[in-house]
Amino acid sequence: MGTIEAADKWNRGYLKPRNLSFFTSIKEAHIGLELTLLDISTKRFTPYMYGGIAFFHFNPWTYDNSGKKTYLQPLSTEGQGLPQFPTQKPYQLTQFVLPFGVGGKFAVSPSVNVGIEFSQRKSFTDYIDDVSSFFVDQNILLQAKGPKAIELSYRGDEVPGGVQTYPSHGDQRGTPSEMDWYYFFGATIEIKLGDIGNIFSSFGNNKSYASIRCPRHMNYY
Repeated sequence: MGTIEAADKWNRGYLKPRNLSFFTSIKEAHIGLELTLLDISTKRFTPYMYGGIAFFHFNPWTYDNSGKKTYLQPLSTEGQGLPQFPTQKPYQLTQFVLPFGVGGKFAVSPSVNVGIEFSQRKSFTDYIDDVSSFFVDQNILLQAKGPKAIELSYRGDEVPGGVQTYPSHGDQRGTPSEMDWYYFFGATIEIKLGDIGNIFSSFGNNKSYASIRCPRHMNYY
């Protein structure tokens, strides 16, 4: 679990006049294969790499002019789902993603490993930030979704010296050819729950182990 946020006011110069921003939480579950390069039981340290498959949930939102938190997907800011724009399909909030990364871990004890990890997530959506393609006709969007959709799909009029008029239908709003990515970077801890394994082994002849690995931080780009 983590959070992502970004805003054009922190972006490259030519994007600042667009003045869009978003926040979202990320909830992800993944399964993967980890390859360690050294035997940590003897070397006590090993670099590793991993890859897998995951599903994640997101739901972008922002603050409107009055400071109210407003979710963006229902507003169809690029005309998603409106019959007048058949190419603009609604995006799903739970999607498939490919996780992969590298790291290093050190054995503090036979039961505890600590380390650092950098991992990326290749998504197959361009709407984590609710921005992908082009602006749609202002009057159609207003009639279908109301003034809030107009207010939050273009915010250049809120910037001092910004363009006050709403963009024309078809003007570029995002870059649909580039899907969104997110990444984790931070500390990890891996704990072998030996006591739990011993409890399970008391009911049979097999010894069981479990582990917990916890990335600490998430960023967005």
